[in-house]
Amino acid sequence: MLLALPAAAVVVGGGGSTKSDCLAVFDAPANEPARAPRSVRCADGDACDADGLVNGRCEFPVAVCANSTADPRCTLAGVDALTVAHALDNGDPNFDPEMQAVATRIGFVFEYPEHRPNHCSAPTAVHVAVQGPLARGRCRKGTKTMRMVALAGADDGRVRADVDRLKLVCLPSPAGCDARAFFTSTFDRIQTQIFDQSCAVGGCHDSQTVQAELLLERGSSYDNLVGKTPANGDAAALGWQRVTRIDATTGDASTSYLVHKLAGPLGPGLGKRMPFNRPRLDDALVDVVRRWVEAGAPADGWVAGTD
Repeated sequence: MLLALPAAAVVVGGGGSTKSDCLAVFDAPANEPARAPRSVRCADGDACDADGLVNGRCEFPVAVCANSTADPRCTLAGVDALTVAHALDNGDPNFDPEMQAVATRIGFVFEYPEHRPNHCSAPTAVHVAVQGPLARGRCRKGTKTMRMVALAGADDGRVRADVDRLKLVCLPSPAGCDARAFFTSTFDRIQTQIFDQSCAVGGCHDSQTVQAELLLERGSSYDNLVGKTPANGDAAALGWQRVTRIDATTGDASTSYLVHKLAGPLGPGLGKRMPFNRPRLDDALVDVVRRWVEAGAPADGWVAGTD
C-alpha cells in the first residue's frame, strides 16, 4: 500500500552518532518508515509527487539544514565543511546536475564555519525517473540516493563527520506505463531513456569527455549520429555510419554502428558493447532504436511500435 507524503517536510538525519547527527540534515517529505521516516516513497502522479503528473518521474523538494535542533541529544554544532556526493562534473560517472544544484544552493546560504542553528538552503526539486517502459509496456520503480558529509571540529581536537543519506523511490503509476505520456517522440524517448541515463554521463559521451568523438547530450546527439561516420576505423572501413539514413522514411540498421554497439556482440576491432561498464539495455529499448533507424531516424514524431 502506498503512503501519501505529509504536507510538511521532515527532518532526516543520517542515523549515526547522536552527538554529531545534527550537523547536517535533509529537510524533505520523508514518509517511510512511518514511525521515523528516513526515505521518500511515492507513485508517479500521486499526491506526493510534486509535479502532480503521470510523466514517468517523481519530483521531491529537498533542502539541507545545518546545526539542527530537532534531536536534543545532539550536542555538536558548527559545520566547517559540507560536501554533496556526485555534485562535481569532473568525470564522475554518477555526476548528477541536481546534486550540483543542491550543493550550489548550500553554497549560497552557508558561511563556514556555519554556527547558525537550523540554517537551511532553499529546497531543490530532485527528480527520480521510473525504469521504463520496458518489454510488454512494463515499468519498474526508480531510485536515487542522496549522500552528504558534514565535518566539524570537536572540543577534543578531533574532526567529527556526519554522513547523511536520503533514499528517494518513484513507483510506476497504477494508471499504467505509457511512453506517449512520458516522452514527446520516439527520438525523445531514445534521448531520455537511453542517452541521458546511460551514455551522456561522466567519462563517456558527455561534454567533458566526448569518448570516440561522440557527444550524446541533449541538443547535440541527433546531429552527431545521423549520417555521420564513426570514429572507429574498422566500422568506417565497412562503410557504416553511426546511424545510416537512406531517405526521410528509410534507414539501414545493419550498417548503423549505434545499433551494433547497443545490441552486441561486436566483431574484432569494432569495440565493446555499450553502455560500457553498465547493465545491458533491455531488448525492448534496443528494438526501439532499431525501429527508429529503419524508419529513417526522424527527429520528431512517433515511429510505429516504439510507443
